[in-house]
Amino acid sequence: MSEEAAIKEVHKAPAKSPRHRARELALQGIYQWRVSGNEASDIEKQMQAEKNLGRYDKTMFSSLLRGAIAQHVDVEALLAPCLDRPLAELSPVEFAVLLLGGYELSQKTEVPYKVVINEAVELAKTFGGTDGHKYVNGVLDKLAPKVRAVEFAARKSQT
Repeated sequence: MSEEAAIKEVHKAPAKSPRHRARELALQGIYQWRVSGNEASDIEKQMQAEKNLGRYDKTMFSSLLRGAIAQHVDVEALLAPCLDRPLAELSPVEFAVLLLGGYELSQKTEVPYKVVINEAVELAKTFGGTDGHKYVNGVLDKLAPKVRAVEFAARKSQT
């Protein structure tokens, strides 16, 4: 192996898990929905027709995309008190990350809240603006105790 190839090998990003990739794709689908107003089913079909999507959890992708869009009114109502500005003023990326994270926090209780928040922060770092991940972290940190009260209570009783 050449020295250049060895350097590239060392700096290669770790492979994304199929679940993380499903979240990335769901985020992109939510973004597309927000910008275009297209139906979730049409967005899903169009995205799944794409080549080179990599390995992703297809069931999780579909569940997150369809669920977040179908329940966007309820999730937006949960998010609104945690925001410092109206939802309409969020960038489309921040909106999509928060809708996805809010949906997962409120509806996918089998996933620990810390995992949901961490994944949302990573998505914001990848797709959002310079400090967007800090905003996403702050909003979801405010939302988590409200929608995961049982999980928080169990955690406190362990300490």
